[in-house]
Parts: sequence; structure tokens; C-alpha cells
Amino acid sequence: MSKPRLDGKVAIVTGGASGIGEAAARLFASSGATVVIADVQDALGEAVAASVGPRCAYARCDVTDEAQVEATVARAVAAHGRLDVMLSNAGVLLPTGSVMDMDLAELDRVMAVNFRGAAACVKHAARAMASGGGAIVCTASVASLQGGFGPASYTASKHALLGLVRAAAGELGRHGVRVNCVSPGGVATPLSCALMGVGPRELEAMTVPHNVLQGKVLRAEDVAEAALFLASDQAAFISGHNLVVDGATTAVNPAVLHTVGL
Repeated sequence: MSKPRLDGKVAIVTGGASGIGEAAARLFASSGATVVIADVQDALGEAVAASVGPRCAYARCDVTDEAQVEATVARAVAAHGRLDVMLSNAGVLLPTGSVMDMDLAELDRVMAVNFRGAAACVKHAARAMASGGGAIVCTASVASLQGGFGPASYTASKHALLGLVRAAAGELGRHGVRVNCVSPGGVATPLSCALMGVGPRELEAMTVPHNVLQGKVLRAEDVAEAALFLASDQAAFISGHNLVVDGATTAVNPAVLHTVGL
């Protein structure tokens, strides 16, 4: 029998109390990792960690405060001897308005969490991994590739995140640290549901008819599986990559498909 894919590894999952982060925390733990859920949703985070079991613990961490990120990494290393995986997943999706009416204070908030927070996670995870290697995975979005998948503020933050991942992969390769991101299409997470003001099944019903790949609904667990692959030794020579999980949505022009009757 083969070993679990993260057997014996230590992982931090930011934004791990709900949505994609929760799915990843559960999957990483079931795949052999010791997992630290870092979030600001204390009740949810504690409940998820307790339900996962002894392989999982919760730590309050606001990624917009670099000192908290640094302390979370330091505590994980002190408790477990090292850090092998960082899943920088914490994010926000705010209704910042159209470009002409954009609330710049809300833009600052989006960038502070989605980009600056991820930069803090990459920075301090890389410092902890520099002597022994490791894997950093950032949750991006199809909005890292194209406009139209969310507010301009969100799209800008995810484009910036992709640039950060590529630059970091170039700098950290000499230390044996891999840096990648996973870019999901529309997933019915608490963030996206709150933005649209609907429940998960309602949001899925709205998005599924527009998917290129039919017969499957993209869920948080699917994105977690992609993140697990990038975090594991199965992806040992993959770095600087943006793994798009969108059923070909960004690979083809759906208008052309409809025009030719496909």
C-alpha cells in the first residue's frame, strides 16, 4: 500500500475555516499531514479542527497583519519542527462596484487580503522552508487569467497574485521551494454566495449552464484535490505553474462553440 501523499508533512492552510480552505484542511489531514488552520473565523475554525481530529489545530491569524502570519509560521515550526506546505488560501470577494464607481477603500481591503496577505504567507513560509525545501500553493482564480469573472478589484488582486507566484518560483527554486497556484472557476463558497446573495445550490444552478464541461459540478473538494497534488511530492518538479480548474472555461471561446453548433 502506498503512503498517503502528505505523509508526515506539516501544513498551514490560511482561510481554512470554510470553503476551499476547509476542504483542503480536511483533505490534507486525511492524506497524512499535520494541519494548522489559520483564519479569523474563530468558532468555525475551532469546530473544523475539532472535527478533523488530532492532526489538525486552529490558530487565529489575520493575513493582513504580517506579524500574525510570521507568528503563525513560527508556532507551527516550534510545535512540529518544520513547515513543509503553505496553502495561502485566505481571500475576500467584495462588491467594490464598476471601475468608474469603484470604492477605493474597499479596493485597498481586497488587495490587503488577496495580494498583500498572500505575499506575507509566501515570505514567511519561504523563510521557514529555505533550509529544507517545501511547497507553497496559493489559491488564485480564473480571474487571474481573464476579466469578467468578478469585480475589477478582485480580478486585479488575482492577476497580481499570479505574478507574485511566478516571481517567487524563480527566486525560491535555489532553496528547493516550489511555488504554484490553483485557479478555480466558479465555486459555491460562502464568499461567492454572499456576494450573489444566494445559497450554494442556487449559485450552482446559475453557473452550471454556462460551463463548457458538462456532467460535473465544480465544488470546493475538487479544488482541494488540485491543491493537494501541487503540495505533494507527485508535483516534485512543478513550480511557477497556474493549475486552472475550470472545465476548459478559459481555454475556449464559448461564443464560437455556440456559433458552430457544438
